[in-house]
Amino acid sequence: MIQILTVYGPLLLQAMGQTLLLALCGLFFACILGLLFGLLSVLKNRACNIISTIFVDVIRGVPMIVLAFYVFFGVPYLFQNIIGVKGVTLTALQAGTICLALNCGAYMAEIIRAGIQSVDKGQMEAARSLGLPYWKAMRKVVLPQAIRTMIPSIINQFIITLKDTSILSVIGFPELVNTSKNVVAITFNSFAVWSIVAVMYLIVITVLSRFAKVMERRLNRGRE
Repeated sequence: MIQILTVYGPLLLQAMGQTLLLALCGLFFACILGLLFGLLSVLKNRACNIISTIFVDVIRGVPMIVLAFYVFFGVPYLFQNIIGVKGVTLTALQAGTICLALNCGAYMAEIIRAGIQSVDKGQMEAARSLGLPYWKAMRKVVLPQAIRTMIPSIINQFIITLKDTSILSVIGFPELVNTSKNVVAITFNSFAVWSIVAVMYLIVITVLSRFAKVMERRLNRGRE
């Protein structure tokens, strides 16, 4: 195991960096999608509610490995053979980011919806009575309060997204699991390699989990 760490440790650390990069990119765009569909779900508009519900239900109802294959292989095929736009391809990073953004975005939409609904309705009514337009009241009054509730859940969702990056090894992205498979193929020591990988994931996820708990405690103190 020491020899593997010495020889392949830098490669595995680089792969962990790629894993974190992919998770961060996915979470960034997931927050945008989640905010969009989360807001649509709380509007007093039936059409907007239906659009949000369809997005959340469809994405959450498709296994992530199927979604990864669909984005990586299906989307280029759609553009090239059905729409007629030639030369459209996706890199593993682009496809992985889209896949994670869609999958995580569906869950983020529910987090944001729950966060907004946790704010007392009187806050919006008071802001509107002072003459603020709906969207300005949402941005200035409701969302700042909702974010305090959402932060721990968002961090937990990032942890889930980080673990989900391992699924994207199927499309060839050089994240930690995919790189580890190559190391196993070279060293023929699956026990040592996967033990190292498990410890690497455990360290990163434990740090993030502790951070989420610290943030939650601070936010709870802020409400007292």
